[in-house]
Amino acid sequence: MPTNNGAAIRDAKTLGTARMLILGLQHLFAMFGATILVPVLVSGYIQEAVGEAPTRGLTVAVTLFCAGVGTLIFHICSKFKVPAFLGSSFAFLGGFHTVANLNSGIYENMSANDRAAYACGGIVVAGLLYLVLATIIKIVGVNKVMRFLPPVVTGPIIICIGLSLAGSAISNASTNWLLAFIALATVIIFNIWGKGMFKIIPILMGVAISYAVALAMNAAGVTDAAGHPLLNLESVSGAAILGIPGFQFCKFDITAILVMAPIAIASMMEHIGDMSAISATVGENYIADPGLHRTLMGDGIATSFAGIVGGPANTTYGENTGVLELSRVHDPLVIRIAAVFAIILSFIPKFSAVISTMPAAIIGGISFILYGMISAIGVRNIVENQVDLTKSRNLIIAGVIFVCGLGFSGGITFVVGETSITLTALAIAAIAGILLNAILPGNDYEFGKNPKGDQSRGVYISNTDEK
Repeated sequence: MPTNNGAAIRDAKTLGTARMLILGLQHLFAMFGATILVPVLVSGYIQEAVGEAPTRGLTVAVTLFCAGVGTLIFHICSKFKVPAFLGSSFAFLGGFHTVANLNSGIYENMSANDRAAYACGGIVVAGLLYLVLATIIKIVGVNKVMRFLPPVVTGPIIICIGLSLAGSAISNASTNWLLAFIALATVIIFNIWGKGMFKIIPILMGVAISYAVALAMNAAGVTDAAGHPLLNLESVSGAAILGIPGFQFCKFDITAILVMAPIAIASMMEHIGDMSAISATVGENYIADPGLHRTLMGDGIATSFAGIVGGPANTTYGENTGVLELSRVHDPLVIRIAAVFAIILSFIPKFSAVISTMPAAIIGGISFILYGMISAIGVRNIVENQVDLTKSRNLIIAGVIFVCGLGFSGGITFVVGETSITLTALAIAAIAGILLNAILPGNDYEFGKNPKGDQSRGVYISNTDEK
């Protein structure tokens, strides 16, 4: 898309309606692969745990609807100033996996739809935590708040999120290693050697190309490791062209809340990093105007809304920040056009049916790099923020978080009154890390001191080279 000799365009209306629509589609494509992958992965977790996939709530259609509406909510809260798109958050995948595998108390013999509903109830509470942080930042300032959530705490927590999911990636990939390798290799090739828009959509290209290969293999009679056909297209032929997404109201239980809510620590830090990155890309200080408290509020309300109707948590998308850099069109209106496209697409059931036929091997191949990348991002967070691991306090904090996050595989269950409550490994790790950081002397982290490090918090595959 040509611009004014490389100069940024802040009013997309000067390009005309047709070009604005095309730019909106470009942003839709950028978020698409990663956003639809989340409900596909979560459905796989639940189906693997209980033998059936959810038919309501966390579906591709509901996810796209929540991404579109959530983006519009965010723009309203941020005074229509910030060119950010909200898509599905990878940070909560570990929480969904944990809820899918809960098997005590009310979760024993629970249906797939109910498991998704209770997980989404936890997401509603996680979104409300954004509002708490936004209020505190508004009152006391971001620097004082961030001293309690430095990279020595958030980095190891993100590492634990990725590592806790590694087994799921191997399990899915093992159903057909060839197909999984094709998906994995495609993502890597486009992420490293892709040019222009193709570099920004590696996950979408990985899904599209490996699915095309799966169609050919299925036509040739190739089966998965269990002898089942790679693809079952019966649901596609029976799906309607137009229809209402299968919304499902969330349900609340203290155990699911304690599984999902602590993950907000990682996703809120991701949000702050993304606001720093978008500000640097566009050349505006959005942390000051409209203010970090407003952008956090928008993200939090969008996340809670998604949870209420059965969708995954939202987060600002780095993929779309890459499109801002690529197109040099920085008008938030273009992002809102993409949001409307996402909403429209959510009302096409036949499209969702095609996505639901994606073979487990493709999911495994994409997850192979995705889960590892999440952990690597945690490492990057630590490195680029120059966390001094020669200091005993930092080693202690990181070490305790790792042992708690990976060691308490079954969590800790206790009874309050007649209610059984489970603290998951990630919740234990988050509590331990925050408390140790607050208690141990020598905390020298200051937000804004190292802008490059502050930007490196997003839980997504990087799609732009460092300049």
